[in-house]
Amino acid sequence: MQGPAPGRLPAGIWALGFVSLLMDVSSEMIHSLLPIFLVTGLGASMLVVGLLEGVAEATALIVKVFSGAWSDWLGRRKPLAVLGYGLGAASKPLFALADSAGLVLGARLIDRVGKGIRGAPRDALVADIAHPSQRGAAYGLRQSLDTVGAFLGPVIAIGLMLLWANDFRAVFWLAAIPAVLSVLLLVVGVREPARPAGAVRTNPIRRDSLRQLSRAYWWVVAIGALFTLARFSEAFLVLRAQQGGLAIAWAPLVLIAMNVVYSGLAYPFGKLADRVSHRTLLAVGLAVLMAADLALAAADSGPLLWAGIGLWGVHMALTQGLLATMVAAAAPQALRGTAFGVFNLASGIAMLVASGLAGLLWDRLGGASPFMAGAAISALALGALAWKAPTADGG
Repeated sequence: MQGPAPGRLPAGIWALGFVSLLMDVSSEMIHSLLPIFLVTGLGASMLVVGLLEGVAEATALIVKVFSGAWSDWLGRRKPLAVLGYGLGAASKPLFALADSAGLVLGARLIDRVGKGIRGAPRDALVADIAHPSQRGAAYGLRQSLDTVGAFLGPVIAIGLMLLWANDFRAVFWLAAIPAVLSVLLLVVGVREPARPAGAVRTNPIRRDSLRQLSRAYWWVVAIGALFTLARFSEAFLVLRAQQGGLAIAWAPLVLIAMNVVYSGLAYPFGKLADRVSHRTLLAVGLAVLMAADLALAAADSGPLLWAGIGLWGVHMALTQGLLATMVAAAAPQALRGTAFGVFNLASGIAMLVASGLAGLLWDRLGGASPFMAGAAISALALGALAWKAPTADGG
């Protein structure tokens, strides 16, 4: 069912944005402290920390595909979104109770399964609620509010750690509050459009169903994966700043600065995506990423470093909501959840590969090398965009 006529964004879109904001505040209050808690509080090794994060993220990637397909088969998105956010909220007290790395792993797996369950159905629900002419703005707004949570969480965590003399568990307990509020807001604040009359349930991952995903959709998946290869984990931004002498206590400022830019620009760039060619806007985003990579390769301190961090936030604002808009435009409504699940899986695998290669390059060739490689891959992606390819927006 299509959304309302163009005008103000529907209340459900705003509600989904604040749902994301609250859950991100909760998650980042914990995740910004979790590596330090594991190492200093529980005596875990760096290898354990790395393996824990890898297993958790891989779990989320796998679950995303099946949850998107499940929402298509059910013909409903909200129940799965509620289940996913509910699991995320239920995991928060477990971090406060954990007395071993194994229990932290269990909490992380529950949290990541929840993230995997909710991601694709939520993104499909945005497209179901918003009018097609407003989808860029809708995804931009949700991404903007989500990113506000991503920098508010670490800020709150830093303040509480200073106030409570580094009491990790007290911060983890408090993080459960915005998570519970997130679930409650989703339940009462988001109304899912009715399923079209006479709609028939089909298995969305059957070959006949997947054939309905057009060349335009698979082109978006391929471009999104290539784009993600050029954009490795933001942890390398923090490491680059620390290499230049930034004190560990101030390391969160790197991600805070990047996310402030990201959240401030995501909504206006999302609105712009409703009016201009998606291909053109994506090309601008790649060009900005190249500039960010070159700045970060050239400097590990001073104004050029912070310019690179800021440009990284600009490229995120230009492209993340845009790619979601392109997926929604290219996929049929009945397969929208599956389409987002497959897209997220491809991009997630590309992110894991990119981050692994960035770490290898850093160890072998130094801190500038991952950013030089990122700039080179961005140039390749720009070349791919220049090819004549099927698009859903006519751009």
